[in-house]
Amino acid sequence: MSWLNKFFKFREKSDSDVVKPFLDHMEDLRWTIIKMVVIQILMMVFSFYFRKDLIHFLRLPLAKVDPTLPDQLIITSIAGSFLISLELAFFAGIALAFPFHVYFVAEFVLPALTRKERKFLLPGIVAAFALFIAGVVVAYLWILPSTIRFFFHDAGEMHFKIMWTWNAYFSFAAWLCFGFGLLCELPVIVILLGLLGFVDFRFLSRTRPFGYTIILILAAVIAPTPDPLTFVTLSVPIVILFEICIWVVWLIDRRRKRQAEEDAKSHMLD
Repeated sequence: MSWLNKFFKFREKSDSDVVKPFLDHMEDLRWTIIKMVVIQILMMVFSFYFRKDLIHFLRLPLAKVDPTLPDQLIITSIAGSFLISLELAFFAGIALAFPFHVYFVAEFVLPALTRKERKFLLPGIVAAFALFIAGVVVAYLWILPSTIRFFFHDAGEMHFKIMWTWNAYFSFAAWLCFGFGLLCELPVIVILLGLLGFVDFRFLSRTRPFGYTIILILAAVIAPTPDPLTFVTLSVPIVILFEICIWVVWLIDRRRKRQAEEDAKSHMLD
């Protein structure tokens, strides 16, 4: 719990220097979680209403591989269609509720930000949502069909009879699309950690090779195909964004250092 205490102390730094008890911080956290759960449920209900349309979108990547492939997928349980609809509504709800989740988390962290940093809150939320949706869309339109195509043809070359289930396909598609969408959130996370002071330019530049390695590993896990073009498409943009974020944190460190020097000078004058 030491890291939690450390964060709560950091959270108070710009909150009018008012020290809150630990339980007050926990109460704020509890309400943040409640709001996130409520908005998630609402978006899930909304998505469930359009489950037939969502299933139609799931069929399109399969049809790109083989027009008859969507009709070959089966369900193996009585409640299979309903359970798949629930899973689909859950993930669609996450996508729709994502900007609200980011806002609620930012609102919880807000006391730890200065007035100048708070001005970047709305653009940061928009950027986080845009990067997430961009990652999901790219994975859905290109990476998912190419990955399915590879496994489909590989099974054919091995003379295996394909009997894919909707459960297996949906789990695979959700993992790939949402995994790439979350991977695209790396720049926002790095900049946020830089704003909060948990990482600095020196740390990021020293650990840069490890960051690149992790990105490459995650790209290989998210899209497990031997196609080098797919791998490059996944990894290179994230690596470039990560490098940009390192230098953005450098600018943050410079501004923070300059602000500290100005505050020290003003204290000396006083």
